[in-house]
Amino acid sequence: MMKPQSIWPRREFLATLTVAGAGSAVMLNPMAAWAISEPDPRVAAIVAGTIGIDTHNHIDVPLTAADVPGPNIDLSGEMKKSGLSAICMTFAVDYQKIQKPGDAYERFINGLASMDRQLALNGMKRSLNLKDLRDAHKNQQPTTVIQSVEGGHFLEGHLNRLGEAYNRGLRHLGLLHDSDASVPLGDVFTNPAQWGGLTAFGADVIRECNRLGILVDLAHANAETVAAALKVATKPVIISHTGLDTQLGQDQNMARMMRPRLISKEQAKIVAGAGGIIGVWTHLSDSPSEYAQNVRAMVDVVGTDHVCIGTDTKLTPSYRPGGFGPKPGGPGPQPGGNPGDQHDRPPGASQNQRRFGERTNEAWADQKAGFYYTVVDAMLKLGFTADEIGKIGGGNFCRVFDAATAG
Repeated sequence: MMKPQSIWPRREFLATLTVAGAGSAVMLNPMAAWAISEPDPRVAAIVAGTIGIDTHNHIDVPLTAADVPGPNIDLSGEMKKSGLSAICMTFAVDYQKIQKPGDAYERFINGLASMDRQLALNGMKRSLNLKDLRDAHKNQQPTTVIQSVEGGHFLEGHLNRLGEAYNRGLRHLGLLHDSDASVPLGDVFTNPAQWGGLTAFGADVIRECNRLGILVDLAHANAETVAAALKVATKPVIISHTGLDTQLGQDQNMARMMRPRLISKEQAKIVAGAGGIIGVWTHLSDSPSEYAQNVRAMVDVVGTDHVCIGTDTKLTPSYRPGGFGPKPGGPGPQPGGNPGDQHDRPPGASQNQRRFGERTNEAWADQKAGFYYTVVDAMLKLGFTADEIGKIGGGNFCRVFDAATAG
């Protein structure tokens, strides 16, 4: 039974208000789903009082014109359940090998069109700057995303396409992904180095992002590329999803597969020293407490002001139509495709078999609450203060996002 209002703190009481709609209860506040089942006032207050942001969250949408916009997704519902205020909503165009010139750009345009439609269906919009993020949080509704794309493949050597993407709402660009673009931008950390780090075109892209107001993400870049990029960039950068190479978790198979995607303490310090931030992903942590420990390990290296959350998970279900990735029941990742798809399931598992960790709100097998509620709870138990959680949970990203988008 719900407590009388006089017993509850006002913020906690508001979290439990519902209205009847379509035969079921509709939550008025993003903390409500968690607050009713797990009424911890400390966690609820931190979630409500901070701008929680996942800096790398995949939302699968079709990339071929015939499939746009794809099946409807409950992005708003998953956001409310998570407790997050926003996500950096990303997609990549190189899940399948890019066969001919123009393919990457066409997939990019189709992906944006699909996301346009899904946002409209969910009553959501893109945040273009910090004010938009703050306004959405002030209204206590997770109704916003930061548009991101993972990999500059869509540019195909055309710098002017960044302006087109900016006008479509892109504010977060992952310079690299798993495969090289047709006009390479730099060396990918999981591939043999062949470009000497950052390419001339990659440097031009960073400069143009700084000019326009697009946050540069150096995830997937090798150490040489990162070092060169930091010499070019005039705005802070982010490495949105990784972890320290000292935090390998308990699963040896996963550790072996993910090890090339982790960064050293030395590299983390270089990024932080340039004013950047580093997102700790949920991979290689088998419980919320292990995730909090991985966050603590990163904080111990670079400090509280340079760490953020970047799960590399999916708020909404996986979607693999033709032209996007391997079809359900089909073979595994294709040559030139996305090896990252493999960490959505155990090694050797079939395409349809999913492990805990693929979906944001199911990041761990014992997870009983939405993602941000679960993480805040784990961080509190590990000794993080509310102020530290606010910074890591989204405050640090907001600072860097503000600096980057003031183009």
